Amino acid sequence: MHEKQVKSILSAQNGMNLYRGCTHGCIYCDARSTCYQMDHAFEDIEVKSNAVELLEKALKSKRKKCMIGTGAMSDPYLHLEKRLCLTRRSLELIDYYGFGLSIQTKSDLILRDLDLLKSINRKTKCVVSMTLTTYDEALCRIIEPNVCTTGRRAEVLRILKEEGIPTIVWLSPILPFINDTEENIRGILSYCRDASVYGLMLFGIGVTLRDGDRQYFYAQLDQHFPGMKERYIRTYGNSYEIPSPDTRRLLALVKEECRNTGMVCSSNRLFEYMHTFEDKQAGVQMSLFE
Repeated sequence: MHEKQVKSILSAQNGMNLYRGCTHGCIYCDARSTCYQMDHAFEDIEVKSNAVELLEKALKSKRKKCMIGTGAMSDPYLHLEKRLCLTRRSLELIDYYGFGLSIQTKSDLILRDLDLLKSINRKTKCVVSMTLTTYDEALCRIIEPNVCTTGRRAEVLRILKEEGIPTIVWLSPILPFINDTEENIRGILSYCRDASVYGLMLFGIGVTLRDGDRQYFYAQLDQHFPGMKERYIRTYGNSYEIPSPDTRRLLALVKEECRNTGMVCSSNRLFEYMHTFEDKQAGVQMSLFE
């Protein structure tokens, strides 16, 4: 890891990333792409050492309460977070100043901060998003090797359900010829049903590959799935979008499950839900990160 002093922490849409890079080791990670202009090794985590101070200053200066988002580019519960507690200190500020929270992670370390998630959700709204891609635990350990498996994430979702915290599952990415099977999708949907998740976020059935991400992904395919890289190249060339050949059938399966259970599967509706601040004490909603 290395530390860096930054000039600001909140984006124009009130999102933040406390770290840059990742140690989860997911073989498909888009954040490795060269377009993001990272000037250090991906696993050499950049720690924004003054992030908490900047966040407090930003929250104090806001005229209206809103949702604060984190986890879009770097998981807020990296291995370093267990020791550094930047995420926990940030949640303490969000809670103290009465803002809402939309947080995305793959890690069960989020349960460490359950007290803060519950406190935020009592006063405003706390939405937890978790990525589920691979129902088979052995396969999950290959695809997402350094973070808790899908089964454990499903346990986290059930715990959050019991505490009244709304959850969203990101069903993405699904890797063609690897986990784009009906068995995999049905397994993940069963977890979502058991946890009564609010909605499923998906953008088709497949994966995207950019420069930087593609090279790492193909190297991992060579290591764990011999011959698969060549199959991808034959099928997709250098395309950015890599859809599953079974996209239509699998999407229909997901949409049918959402209709039957009441889960939201419209990305527009889910983004609006995550971005809409609710003051439960005053009965007020403020939309889209005002």
